[in-house]
Amino acid sequence: MLRLLVHVEGQTEESFVNEMLAPHLQSRGYASVTARLAGSARQREKRGGVRAWSAVRKDILNRLKEDKGCLATTMFDYYRLPKTGQRAWPGRLKATKLPLAKRAEAVEKALSKDIADKLGNRFDPTRFIPFIVIHEFEGLLFSDSAAFARGIGRPELAEALQNVRETFGSPEEINDSEETAPSKRVLSLMPEYVKPIGGTLAALEVGLDAIRHQCPHFRAWLDRLEARTRGVGSPPDGGTANRA
Repeated sequence: MLRLLVHVEGQTEESFVNEMLAPHLQSRGYASVTARLAGSARQREKRGGVRAWSAVRKDILNRLKEDKGCLATTMFDYYRLPKTGQRAWPGRLKATKLPLAKRAEAVEKALSKDIADKLGNRFDPTRFIPFIVIHEFEGLLFSDSAAFARGIGRPELAEALQNVRETFGSPEEINDSEETAPSKRVLSLMPEYVKPIGGTLAALEVGLDAIRHQCPHFRAWLDRLEARTRGVGSPPDGGTANRA
C-alpha cells in the first residue's frame, strides 16, 4: 500500500494534512499520509519567508531514495516562494509573466523536472506530485465564507468575507501580494487572527468537500493523489521496485 509524505510550509498546512487530508486519503487506500515541516517553523518566522528550494529539495530527495514505496508531494504558498537568488524556487520568476491560471502549474512542472533530473533515468517521476497553493492557504478557506467566519470565532464576519470572495472567480484567485494576500484581508477584518490556530480551526469548519468544489487547482491535486490508489498513473509494471 502507498505511503504519502507531504512536505509543508508551516504549522497550518501540517495540521491540515494530518487532520483533514490524511483521513480522507487513507479512506481511499493510502497506508499512511503524514506531513513534514520544511525546517523549523519558529526559526522561519524569525527570518521570514519560505525555505530555499535547495533545502526543501534535499528533504524530498532523501525520502524518495530511502523509501521506495513512498510518494512525495508539497504544500507551499505560491506568493511566498523566493523568486531570485540562492533561495529561488524553480519556475517561480518565470511564472510571474504567465496568466494567473498557469502560474502554480508552471512552478509545479519545474519542481517535478528538477527532482527527476536529480534522481536520474531510473526514477519513476509519478512518485513526486508537487502542489503549490494559489495563492495562499487562507484563500482556500474562502470556499465557504460562513464556515470560515465560524471557524475563526467571528460569525459576524461572514458577510465581509463573502464580499471578498465574490470579487474573484474562485478563492484561488484572491490576490498574491503583501497587501492583498488572503491572510492580509483576514487580518484587516480581524487583527487578532493567528494563522496556525485560526487557519486550522477554519479549515476543519469549511471542510474538504467545499474546498474541492470551489478551488480547481486544489481539486486537480487531490484527484491525482486519489488516482494513485486506483492504479492510475502507476508505472506499466505496477511497481517501482527496481527504480529509485
